[in-house]
Amino acid sequence: MTDTTRNAATQTLAEVQAVTAVVLPEPGREIVPLAAAPAPQAEAIRKRMAELDMTNTQSIINFGSAAQAELQVISQEMLADVKNKDVGPAGDSLRQIVTTIRGFSVSELDVRRKKSWWERLTGGAAPFAKFVARFEDVQGQIDKITESLLSHEHKLLKDIKSLDVLYAKTLDFYNELALYIAAGEAKLAELDATTIPAKEAEVAATPEADQVMKAQELRDLRAARDDLERRVHDLKLTRQVTMQSLPSIRLVQENDKSLVTKINSTLVNTVPLWETQLAQAVTIQRSREAAEAIRGANDLTNELLTANAENLQQANRVVRTEMERGVFDIEAVKKANATLVATINESLQIADEGKAKRAAAEVELQKMEAELRDTLASAKARKTGLGDGTGTSVPA
Repeated sequence: MTDTTRNAATQTLAEVQAVTAVVLPEPGREIVPLAAAPAPQAEAIRKRMAELDMTNTQSIINFGSAAQAELQVISQEMLADVKNKDVGPAGDSLRQIVTTIRGFSVSELDVRRKKSWWERLTGGAAPFAKFVARFEDVQGQIDKITESLLSHEHKLLKDIKSLDVLYAKTLDFYNELALYIAAGEAKLAELDATTIPAKEAEVAATPEADQVMKAQELRDLRAARDDLERRVHDLKLTRQVTMQSLPSIRLVQENDKSLVTKINSTLVNTVPLWETQLAQAVTIQRSREAAEAIRGANDLTNELLTANAENLQQANRVVRTEMERGVFDIEAVKKANATLVATINESLQIADEGKAKRAAAEVELQKMEAELRDTLASAKARKTGLGDGTGTSVPA
């Protein structure tokens, strides 16, 4: 590993520790109603209530749409930050380091080993000369791989920071939806408690000739109220989906943090240790060629190299195990999906039942209105008939 790469990896260590230590805020679970909201939040809810015009259908349809449209923007940003991330090549580089180091046979350095038949036939080069040539070749490969790992580390750090921003934006959107939902529910309560009863009283007090128009206005108001109720329900579903995206972002971040930590550990610890041990092996071999009496030092070097190979094997096993783990548990995804489907089906069922009840109520209202008109007409006819009979009847 070059000095430039080593210094860059060491300088990045502090940034890795800072990024991995970031604690993301938890989203609020409950929607605070207008009556229980503190003054600043209550003012924000009233501001969103003011966006509603119950006489304008578009006002109801577009209620909260500005915040809801941001969900698509956030999703696109998430895909841009996470999709096609260079994690695969980073993992390949880690594997290449392990493969290169493990493929470097230190046994070739042992001058006491038995030469192969081909080496005896061809009079191969001295083991130490071959070892040095092979070491230089492997060292060049390690330098290239570590530079690639450093590049991947910088990309992952950038992704982690981008996901922090994305999480904050998603959380803001989640809280904004809560304000719109609270505003919608407050408006529904106002309609049920004040506006609709007042309109009903106005219809009742209107002369019969003008009641048709007033009754239509009442029906329009009730229809607008039902539209708003459905709109609030849609916002609640959107909020639930947004809440599910928050832990998804955190899972992606945790995966990135784990990988960037392993990359930094490889650059700062594993590769320098390997280089140090190989440098020791070279020095020991030079000493052994000068005096074979230093046989014990060579045994120690071999033990260190064996232990290092075992450590690298264990590190490779841990890295591979962590890399092959799935980000999401399929059972959790299936459960969340089933719950969401059940919620939507339940909402549709409730909406259908409400529609049926309203239709039945409408029929009953029309029936009662017809009966009332018939009764009034009958009473008027009888009164007119009695009046005429009194004027023309002849005593018996």
